[in-house]
Amino acid sequence: MKALNSISYPIYFENTLTELVNFINQGNYSRFFVLTDENTGKHCLPLIRKYIDKLDNFDIIEINAGEENKNIDFCVGVWKMLIDFSADRQSLLINLGGGVISDLGGFAASTYKRGIDFVHIPTTLLSQVDASVGGKTGIDLDNIKNIIGTFTQPKAVFIEHSFLNTLPARQILSGLAEMLKHGLIFDAAYWRALKVSDLHHPSAELVYKSVEIKNKVVIEDPHEKGIRKSLNFGHTIGHAVETYSLMHDEDPLTHGEAIAIGMICEAKLSNMKVGMSDADLAEIVEVIGGLYPRYTISESCYKELYSIMQKDKKNQSGRINCTLLTSIGQCRIDNICTEDELYAGLNYYSTLNNVFS
Repeated sequence: MKALNSISYPIYFENTLTELVNFINQGNYSRFFVLTDENTGKHCLPLIRKYIDKLDNFDIIEINAGEENKNIDFCVGVWKMLIDFSADRQSLLINLGGGVISDLGGFAASTYKRGIDFVHIPTTLLSQVDASVGGKTGIDLDNIKNIIGTFTQPKAVFIEHSFLNTLPARQILSGLAEMLKHGLIFDAAYWRALKVSDLHHPSAELVYKSVEIKNKVVIEDPHEKGIRKSLNFGHTIGHAVETYSLMHDEDPLTHGEAIAIGMICEAKLSNMKVGMSDADLAEIVEVIGGLYPRYTISESCYKELYSIMQKDKKNQSGRINCTLLTSIGQCRIDNICTEDELYAGLNYYSTLNNVFS
């Protein structure tokens, strides 16, 4: 699989770690740093070290894993470590991990000394098909996801498919939600290919196709002024459910589990508001429901979920904005949804029976 060219950087899929060493050697960097968490530090860093230990002048920065740690306090910790290690403006930050590492590491690098270079080595399916591509960096604040951040492009992305072998099944399903979304919003043939594949072990070719779809969108609209909003399908309600779960559940939902809920709810809104057929709605519910466990959303928490949605960065003049589907493979951006309509989507999910895994 050949490298993809993104906005201003390459995305590598083959010989990725050799390409990483070549990139570092050609970059004339004063030194480089590897940002990781305890999980990727244990499972993925040893493989990276086989390549970078041949190089001089690098240090490792490790933070705690989990979305709850994607905040300003941990970002300050990364900045302080860069200062302690005497990182200058010719330094390189290598983000080795999942979406939290990509988002936080990209934000820390884009703001340290007004910006140093960074690259991503995504180690989860979710970060490979979503967080590592497109130049969004960010941290959470007051339980609002990615409300603080920048649009700053990495210098390269290195997607190593073998890292997926280190993941538990739940993390594979988390990333799969974004792959399903790519098919739903832009490519019905890709959606059909996913349906008949081994979804618990997505192939390198399917991952490549998903990255290709997202990359095409972000090249056309780097700063999310138009078509890039299509990537938000399922995320208006999904992000609210994810935030609610982080605040209330002992074992919070993964990002993909929450987005799966959001896609079912927003598929119902699509059926209600923009003419998606009953047959397409039923197909989406059958596929997604067959992959993800049911999550209880009681009517008593609708108000709190709506309050979270009101803080979403995608809103327009205080009105809640959704991307919806006109059919499988076709979407429409900038659909304002009322409180009652959003409750109808949540209620539809809550009343479904006998479809969940």
